[in-house]
Amino acid sequence: MSKVMWKPGTFLYPLPVVMVSCGNMEKSNIITVAWTGIINTNPPKVYISVRPTRYSYKLIKESREFVINLTNIKLSKATDWCGVKTGEKIDKFKEMGLHKEKANFVKCPLIEESPVSVECKVTEIKELGTHHMFIADVLAINADDKYINKNGGFDISKCDLITYSNGHYYQLGKKLGKFGFSVQKKKRSKK
Repeated sequence: MSKVMWKPGTFLYPLPVVMVSCGNMEKSNIITVAWTGIINTNPPKVYISVRPTRYSYKLIKESREFVINLTNIKLSKATDWCGVKTGEKIDKFKEMGLHKEKANFVKCPLIEESPVSVECKVTEIKELGTHHMFIADVLAINADDKYINKNGGFDISKCDLITYSNGHYYQLGKKLGKFGFSVQKKKRSKK
């Protein structure tokens, strides 16, 4: 096998593609972000990176809160559309037929159609160059009850989540195993 070397860049794919809601229930916006992730377990922390020129950047910087809404196949058109249109002149909720849902701890709305909405409070802003990183504490996770299994756990396989990779959207594939499956002891069969 041979590899081709490219110049340094952003080629760590696939990434979750999410719709970030910000503002408040009256004046809100949605920005599509693929530059997001988990950065700490205890306390739970996540980040999003946003260009300072984006309309949502100002809303998040002023309020210091946002909601990460996971996206699925049903939301793929809205996900793309909210990433290329500006909320400065358009009500993205109205245009995409999305519904606002009141959050528990932040003033910005959840997207009702999202399978999971993560309420976040900004603790730090890192200016990195083209993007600024909003580091945030996770205040609450709101999951649609239709994705909760009989044991009370979240069944991500039912969500049809989508990802982003090098300019394209993809549906997540099938489950390959659980964490630690490669070293799990085999159960003994009863004789």
